[in-house]
Amino acid sequence: MNIRFALPGLLLLCFLSTHGYAKEVAGVKVPEQVPLANTALKLNGAGIRSKFFFKIYVGALYLPQKTHDAEAAINMDGPKRLLMYFLYKEVEKEKLIEGWVDGFKNNHTRKQFDALKTQLEAFNALFVTVKRGDRIELDYLPETGTRVRINDQIKGSIPGKAFYSALLRVWLGEEPADSGLKAAMLGE
Repeated sequence: MNIRFALPGLLLLCFLSTHGYAKEVAGVKVPEQVPLANTALKLNGAGIRSKFFFKIYVGALYLPQKTHDAEAAINMDGPKRLLMYFLYKEVEKEKLIEGWVDGFKNNHTRKQFDALKTQLEAFNALFVTVKRGDRIELDYLPETGTRVRINDQIKGSIPGKAFYSALLRVWLGEEPADSGLKAAMLGE
């Protein structure tokens, strides 16, 4: 077989076999696009949230347009999704809530945090203990606000864009929960 003629065919085959399929992170297939609010959101980036050498979850950020800039992602108009696919055997509701509260405190001034406190409490009330294989989708829907879905069950919503922007700072702010995950979500 003449390699000069076979090589272009092999390259085309490799391209066709990967184009449009999911990206794999820690064994989790992460879709390249997801539909939300009549928009095909693009995978901006995905990575692993680790803590003390344990893999906690795969996190993926979906936006209307890709960006490497955290502030652009946070302030971008249109629907958005942050997907968490849990790898760890169990994360108690209290640990999730502690993570949200710490993330908000670490990425907002005291005044900003106090202004968001009531919404954060309502948000925290939507969560349950999650186990390996569970999915949490944190969606921003312009007409609704922040919608929480756990394993395809809608748990509730928090109105307004400001809360979702504040929530994204937990991952993309100056003091992210995991700097490696922040970089991965920004496609770095």
